[in-house]
Amino acid sequence: MYYFEYLIKLGFAQIRLRTTLNRLHKHGPYKKKKKEKSPLDGKPFAKGVVLKTVIRKPKKPNSANRKCVIVRLSTGKEMTAYVPGEGHNLQEHQIVLCRVGKLQDTPGVKIKCVRGKYDLPHVVKKLT
Repeated sequence: MYYFEYLIKLGFAQIRLRTTLNRLHKHGPYKKKKKEKSPLDGKPFAKGVVLKTVIRKPKKPNSANRKCVIVRLSTGKEMTAYVPGEGHNLQEHQIVLCRVGKLQDTPGVKIKCVRGKYDLPHVVKKLT
């Protein structure tokens, strides 16, 4: 019993049931596998097809309408991507390049579209 108390003191509190001292000695304590969190599977960019254009609202202190698109990526995932800049003409079935970049105040938006690549043109400069 002293050995288990010693392991708990060391920080190995995640001891699986039916773990014997011999098994702990051979394999060490149970280590939980961490889930991969990167939205594009570790790639910097991914090509995607626009399924729908949507408007998302930010969290509490901010108030705006964030222009977003739902994209089916080349990795097979469907995600919400933010379209930066003022104005866009994205429609269904157009192709965009997406990069990793979280929108801090809008929940669920973890990628951004790249302007000037494929069917998403650069921001048009306004003449004042």
